[in-house]
Amino acid sequence: MRIGLLSDTHGYLDKDVFKYFNKCDEIWHAGDFGTGVAEALESFKPLRGVYGNIDGRPVRDNFPKDLFFNCGGLQVFITHIGGYPGRYTKRVKEILRRESADLFICGHSHILKVMYDEDLKVLHMNPGACGRQGFHHVRTLIRFTIAEKKIRDAEVIELGPRAEQAHTV
Repeated sequence: MRIGLLSDTHGYLDKDVFKYFNKCDEIWHAGDFGTGVAEALESFKPLRGVYGNIDGRPVRDNFPKDLFFNCGGLQVFITHIGGYPGRYTKRVKEILRRESADLFICGHSHILKVMYDEDLKVLHMNPGACGRQGFHHVRTLIRFTIAEKKIRDAEVIELGPRAEQAHTV
């Protein structure tokens, strides 16, 4: 199963996302879709996602706060605000201890991070921010494969600077 992972689009969807996710089986979004993004992604590929703190009623009506599912033998947990190993939110740490996920995905921080948590035995992924709002400098996403209960061929893709560069004459 080939997965395209993104987060924090905030209503902006770079056309290159469709090029990079063309061979993906599913797209996973870790929250803060913004207006119109979910619909564009759903018309392209099967979409799983969670709502984020900026998402309004239409997104919240169609996506949960927390998403748990099995993919290729791995237990996956996605939520928008979660932290990372050693700095999880209290709520997420309790869930991870109780649910024993193999892969934990969140967004919110706009900071790309992939790291293994030795204590909880879970791989943490935050794809960074794919949109143009926030303090991040580069828009990022992740593409990976789940096969035989393992994550393989993980790639970080940089889409370019967060904002268009101003041209001076």
